[in-house]
Amino acid sequence: MEVILKEDISNLGHRGDIVKVAEGYGRNYLLPRKLAMEATTANRAVIEQMKASAVRRSAKEKAEAEQLVTQLNTLALVFTRHVGENDHLFGSVTSSDIAQELAAKGFAIDRRKVQLDEPLKSTGEFHVPVKLHREVTAHISVTVKGEEAAVE
Repeated sequence: MEVILKEDISNLGHRGDIVKVAEGYGRNYLLPRKLAMEATTANRAVIEQMKASAVRRSAKEKAEAEQLVTQLNTLALVFTRHVGENDHLFGSVTSSDIAQELAAKGFAIDRRKVQLDEPLKSTGEFHVPVKLHREVTAHISVTVKGEEAAVE
């Protein structure tokens, strides 16, 4: 089945691309979520107009992302978590935690843009990439400090 993508989908393609996908994936996932539309002749004509507007929108989004990168690269986040023996961390710092802390500092960034492979489960300093645009990535300094757990 051929579909025209309405949004960027990782490992599949970018907005406006015509891609061949499995019938079930297209019919059960992409079409109901309005991430794609069927690649009919009428839709192919419409997609040319969408591509032109997408190029303009992408250029604007990239410019905004580049401005945001300069602010985010200097940003340092500090998280305090309880630790036990041998600096074992109780809990972890996830991409949601980082997104919430960024929101508290005035940056509205979706947690899915925080490129954290797995939650931070140890103390120390980490550099976490934040993908703001497909060509623009910021790096945030995240420090996880330990707080001794209360002993009863």
